[in-house]
Amino acid sequence: MQKEQTFEMDGMAGAPPVAGGSVVVAMTFIGLMFFILGCATWLNGSLIPFLKIACELNNFQSLWVTFAFYIAYTLMALPSAAVLRRTGYRAGMSIGLAVMALGALLFIPAARATSYAMFLLALFTLASGMTLMQTAINPYIVCIGARDSAAMRISIMGLFNKTAGVLVPLAFSGMMLSDFGNYSDAALAAMSAADGALLRSQLAQRLVLPYGLMAAGLLAMAVVVRFSPLREIPEQQAAEEAGPSRWGVLQFPQLVLGALALFVYVGVEVIAGDTIGLYGHSLHVENFGVLTSYTMAFMVAGYVVGIVAIPRWLSQKQALLLSAVCGIVFSFGVIQGSATASGLSQVMLGWAGVPAVPDTVMYLAMLGFANALVWPAIWPLALEGLGRYTASGSALLIMGIAGGALLPMLYGHFSDNVGSQAAYWLLLPCYALILFYAVKGHKMTSWR
Repeated sequence: MQKEQTFEMDGMAGAPPVAGGSVVVAMTFIGLMFFILGCATWLNGSLIPFLKIACELNNFQSLWVTFAFYIAYTLMALPSAAVLRRTGYRAGMSIGLAVMALGALLFIPAARATSYAMFLLALFTLASGMTLMQTAINPYIVCIGARDSAAMRISIMGLFNKTAGVLVPLAFSGMMLSDFGNYSDAALAAMSAADGALLRSQLAQRLVLPYGLMAAGLLAMAVVVRFSPLREIPEQQAAEEAGPSRWGVLQFPQLVLGALALFVYVGVEVIAGDTIGLYGHSLHVENFGVLTSYTMAFMVAGYVVGIVAIPRWLSQKQALLLSAVCGIVFSFGVIQGSATASGLSQVMLGWAGVPAVPDTVMYLAMLGFANALVWPAIWPLALEGLGRYTASGSALLIMGIAGGALLPMLYGHFSDNVGSQAAYWLLLPCYALILFYAVKGHKMTSWR
């Protein structure tokens, strides 16, 4: 085992050494922040059907949750890069946590007023803080060690993130959805308008305590990070191969195409994680509130594969190719599989006592495995050779997260018009684009 590692930046020589213990400390802090981001992100899968009932929404309207949340990444990515240039990475992470705390606090007046618009504002604010966090921690984890093992390190961070994705829906369901049968469409339809409005208001009030606790925890973590021993990423020099500076980051095809691949990837990841509850509810699955945990559990399995196999048995390029092929296969399973039979989940999870779900729901959850290594593989491939453009390139990749805002909305529109299962045809062109990036797009170093 090496006693010293260094921050390695493209085109940079003489970076100060970072002791192995410092790397462990950095990985621990960044891992904790990935866990926090996972808690805030994957709560949406349970929050969507919750707000659908509390605010009387259809599928399309309820998926404004994902739009308000993920559009923040597009609008706030470049401002986040500017903040990091002024404050540095550690202070930027602390500021991001504080903004997240503000977003969590805004849930309290939103819940008291049962105002969907205020919920969306709170989600946008929460995600704005997360954008600053993501813009800082992703290049940080890429640059902390050897580039050919960057996907392995990001996979470790993904374990923190998706473990939160497994636990949070279970905790939310236990706290908030224990008597959800009282709020079924049939039960609410049988009530008078006044009684229904009162019941929905009482349902919304349940969000006050968990989001109040979240705000307190985020503020405490902001203070801890601000005074932590995290080191700054050294200033980067221009890569020797960089083209005309007037084009900025747009001169790098592997970056621009990587941002496009991340756009569709985040879209399909959010569809798999956040619409599975809605889809399960439409099939009358009793435990629909925890279905996001199924998807996240498969993502955790995918990250374990990445940690074990990359770069020893799988290159980052091969991992991306495998992910795209699995995504296409599982998407066909969602579209063509049985919405009534549950043999697949019984075979795969019955031994563990996990409640059975329809085959199509299981295939949707299995997309978590297909998605797990896409993010870890694209980042190092897209940032290769950027040199002094790394921070701006990171911001462009973060802007690709807008796919999580737009593609689920498109799915919601289709599901309301052609049916929930048929609407999953949207997944196929997305995985085809990821496949193109894995085969050719990442190799393109010039637009000529």
